[in-house]
Amino acid sequence: MSELMTVSGPKIVAVANQKGGVGKTTTTINMGAALAEYGCSILIIDLDPQGNASTGLGIEIEARENTTYELLLDDARLEDVILATDVDGLSIVPSTVDLSSADIELIANEKRSYLLHDALRQPAMEKYNFDYILIDCPPSLNLLTVNAMVAAHSVLVPLQSEFFALEGLSQLMLTIRDVRQSANPGLRMEGVVLTMYDARNNLSQQVEADARENLGEIVYKTRIPRNVRVSEAPSYAMPVLEFDGGSKGAMAYRALAQEFLNNNEPAEA
Repeated sequence: MSELMTVSGPKIVAVANQKGGVGKTTTTINMGAALAEYGCSILIIDLDPQGNASTGLGIEIEARENTTYELLLDDARLEDVILATDVDGLSIVPSTVDLSSADIELIANEKRSYLLHDALRQPAMEKYNFDYILIDCPPSLNLLTVNAMVAAHSVLVPLQSEFFALEGLSQLMLTIRDVRQSANPGLRMEGVVLTMYDARNNLSQQVEADARENLGEIVYKTRIPRNVRVSEAPSYAMPVLEFDGGSKGAMAYRALAQEFLNNNEPAEA
């Protein structure tokens, strides 16, 4: 299992929260775009059968001939599944609804938890020179999410600034602990990022206070505000940084990406 603990090649980050509607896909797309803007080479793995990350980056359904389904279950070659996006420096492995049946098919596979881990460590990955791989996980703690955690070096958790937000986080933390104890001892928490934050709202402030009190330093200083431009951007099939680069949402994702890079600087030593 020692190969799971070594960071060779790109750093892999699973963006996960089993609760839907917390800004998980939005964070994956926009943080990826912001990192690319800073000069990083980024690959997004769309591991959600809804395919929202693929749609949000302008990948038409007819262009998704080979997807994460083929990568996981058909041993597809990386060059057949990795697609360029309209954002310089940002590529994606898209998904379709076919992925919704993968959970059932994975159960019968002896290496079911390691398929994504192995797929992302093919020798062919070296020629792409990605700096970071972001995995957009489905909104559930199923075998696809476990695959992401086994493949990843760390987990980034978007946390919606609303009542009961921290309650749902405890189950996710247990899953991360289980994966760390069994398949991936090197897995760590990349951090928790507060999303849909409204500074004028007492509830948002209370959720932030509770999160920082309970989770401490792993909560990012950057907060992603509730911003209409962030909500509108996916309908134009582009990240908010491309849609309205001067919006509060775009500026927040740039700040998040910068904080992420600052946190990861020591890894190069």
